[in-house]
Amino acid sequence: MFVRLLLLVALLSFPGALRAEETRVEKAGFAPKLTIYLARGPANACGAGCDRWITIEGEIDRDSAGRVRRFLAGVKDTQRPIFLHSPGGNVEQSYAIARLLRTRKAVARIGRTIVPACNAGKQVDAACLKIKNAGGEVEAELVTRNAMCNSACGYLFMGATNREVAPDAVIAVHNSRLTLVIHGHPPPQVVADYRRRQLASADRDRAAFIATMGIKRELEDLIRTVKFESQHVLTRPELYRFGIDTRPLPETAWTLEKEARPFIRKIALEKRADGTSFRTMEWRLYCENKDRARLMFVRELDEGGAGKSTVVMMAGTDKAVAFGRLPARIGKYEVWSDAVKPDTVKAMLAVPRLQVGENVPAQDGKPATVTFDIDTLGLEPAWTQLAASCPAPAARPVAPSPAGALPSVSAAPAVTPSP
Repeated sequence: MFVRLLLLVALLSFPGALRAEETRVEKAGFAPKLTIYLARGPANACGAGCDRWITIEGEIDRDSAGRVRRFLAGVKDTQRPIFLHSPGGNVEQSYAIARLLRTRKAVARIGRTIVPACNAGKQVDAACLKIKNAGGEVEAELVTRNAMCNSACGYLFMGATNREVAPDAVIAVHNSRLTLVIHGHPPPQVVADYRRRQLASADRDRAAFIATMGIKRELEDLIRTVKFESQHVLTRPELYRFGIDTRPLPETAWTLEKEARPFIRKIALEKRADGTSFRTMEWRLYCENKDRARLMFVRELDEGGAGKSTVVMMAGTDKAVAFGRLPARIGKYEVWSDAVKPDTVKAMLAVPRLQVGENVPAQDGKPATVTFDIDTLGLEPAWTQLAASCPAPAARPVAPSPAGALPSVSAAPAVTPSP
């Protein structure tokens, strides 16, 4: 048969891996080979009580699973979280790594590990990769903003039994591509038939894998509709509905944004009462001078109750932080803004969680109170850095951030990272 004349190697891979040179992967901010190393940061860098983690980043190449297996065999702490940042890569290798994570009952999150010892902006050059691959723990920082786990990386991520996707990180999916390397000159129909059988087999394997990982079949149905040349960023309702991240209130740490006027930002996504959608919320803390800070709370409008709810934030049961009145409306956002004194900031830093209470008018005319908590992870170190740049009290306070800056509250990181 003509099939015997074929020497076919079928590889399921990520966009551009077989179309572009490796240098393009590097320029996109990723190493062309999966890199695994231990990282250590300041207190609570990777969550409450966590300062050590495992980093898996870069392209998932054809030898990745073996290297990850050998690496994890030497890490006895199975609850050390794993942070992923990858454009994708070889699908079969991602399945194998996912199964390793499942046997380990791994905790996985999406985040970028930044190594200060590397040259600024160069986390994947030869010098930096030498530091990361030297063995031992690397001093590092963690950020979730613009972190991604795309294409085949998503399958790897599914292997963890505890999965978290921060509000400012992304997972993107698409259908796979089959590349055939052919020796000889077989008839086109033979090649087409073989390709069709291999793609059907790959679809069955993917569906079985997704089901085994406890993810809803809806994800497989979605992936089939996304062309290989494109990518679909999973929305928060999809992450929740498919069973990938089922937290009702995912949130970021408080992080210092080093802009022209620096501020501290926190983003959270609140599951609405309908159970199928989420509302984006953002807090910003500015330092106006040594004696006064400003706290802003911004969230997407709920058209049914826009401008009718009062919100108050508490640090403990007896310390009101801010707000307590009706919001201003700017575009599709509600905005609360209050000046806060140094002792109030200290009260915020002293507690592990802040309470947010909202009085919502009920249909019968009686207000209903809704409360939720947000954590203060990252707030203290971020405030220490921000306070160092505060002007003296005699300085004229700077006006709050202009309305034009507010839409960033709902901004999602791009599917392709900046270097």
